[in-house]
Amino acid sequence: MRRLVSLMCMCVIAILSMAQAKYVFMFIGDGMGPHQVLSTEMYLAEMEGKIGRKQLLMTTFPYSGQAATFSASSGITDSAASGTCLATGKKTNNGVIGLAHDSTPVYSVASQLKQQGWGVGIMTTVTIDHATPSAHYAHTPSRENYYTIGTQLVESNFDFFGGAGFSRPLDRNNADAPNLYDLAQQKGYALVAGYEDVKNHSGAKKMILLPEYYQDYYTSFAGSLPYAIDRTSSDLTLSQIVEVAIDRLSTYDHFFIMAEGGKIDYASHANDGATVLHEVMDFDEAIKVAYRFYEQHPDETLIVITADHETGGMALGNSDYVLNLKVLANQQCSLDKLSDQLSALHKTEGKNLQWEQVKELISKNTGLYSKVEMTADEDAKLQEAFANMMSHQDVVKTLYKDLNALAAHTLGILNKKSRLGWTSGGHTASAVPVFAIGVGAEHFTGWHDNSEIAPLIYQATQSK
Repeated sequence: MRRLVSLMCMCVIAILSMAQAKYVFMFIGDGMGPHQVLSTEMYLAEMEGKIGRKQLLMTTFPYSGQAATFSASSGITDSAASGTCLATGKKTNNGVIGLAHDSTPVYSVASQLKQQGWGVGIMTTVTIDHATPSAHYAHTPSRENYYTIGTQLVESNFDFFGGAGFSRPLDRNNADAPNLYDLAQQKGYALVAGYEDVKNHSGAKKMILLPEYYQDYYTSFAGSLPYAIDRTSSDLTLSQIVEVAIDRLSTYDHFFIMAEGGKIDYASHANDGATVLHEVMDFDEAIKVAYRFYEQHPDETLIVITADHETGGMALGNSDYVLNLKVLANQQCSLDKLSDQLSALHKTEGKNLQWEQVKELISKNTGLYSKVEMTADEDAKLQEAFANMMSHQDVVKTLYKDLNALAAHTLGILNKKSRLGWTSGGHTASAVPVFAIGVGAEHFTGWHDNSEIAPLIYQATQSK
């Protein structure tokens, strides 16, 4: 009997040792530190009248840990260096894509698996040549070399891309160079205008899924997909992109998907608390699409979720021992959109613009004054910002947008009332969360350096 049990154990060990991840999902929440995740869960709990957490799908995964994010050149990384490290396992200097700190090329898990015959898809809520996605296919000393990165994208031969489009479709240094959208089509990529247009390209071997209005930016900066809080029913979503990618890549026996929630970072740079929460929830919705696939293929799938860095130095608590996150439910649009609305109103009304008109717009979009009580000091601060706007166009600069200062002050008050705090308008050295489920997921527990993640993913894909 003992010998039989021993043989059975050996068989089980042999079977387990043969486990291989045939389908890999890597989700990167750009700028998503621990507090971006926890604040979202605590907000959802507060909305149900509870103190505590209402878990996102990602935090229910059985294996979790944390990863340090420093780059080769700085204790605080940028997205190029951290994206390169997450894609390749190699540290590099800030600003560098796909090159080690000694300038030698380093190759991503995605590119290695493509050479082994895997299907590969890279997708994001920002431009497809932004730092994080480009780290999986490009090699350049500067993340700002957008046209070069775009040419490397179409030369990658990856099967699927999805996102807002190209940052710089024209080469500023060469007027005769082809438009990147045209070049992509020449290289066999179908350019798909929105989710509903996918069915019209069922026979395409390679695809770039774009917003339906992408042709408006055929020669200019594509921007990004709308924030979840601002989105309309016709806007392309990360969940839809992941869904299409799975459908397309399921024709392969193996596939690798990297999906980035890029605008968690944008909202954190702007210290826009409510918009951050909506972006994290939206990111989790995309993870649910992959999880449904995992449920059908649990013995062959690996899902890993992490972040490239934390942005904003988000803190849960700014004064007394109280959180009031539910007050953020009154915010109806992003800081970016509120800024645009206030600037547009000012432009339309000019010198005739009255404080009561501005107050009504603020109340409609944030609940301040109507649903959220304002102190005399808070009211005075906003009226002062209004006076400054009328005398000169006061702006608050963030990494991705110059904001109307009155809009920034308005949401600063709402954030303070929610008890959210911010230490920075940039990145921090905070460790980031790691969550995993599936084949090889047990290796993602504990404290990691971000350089360990790519090798662990690659190891899970190789036959034992």
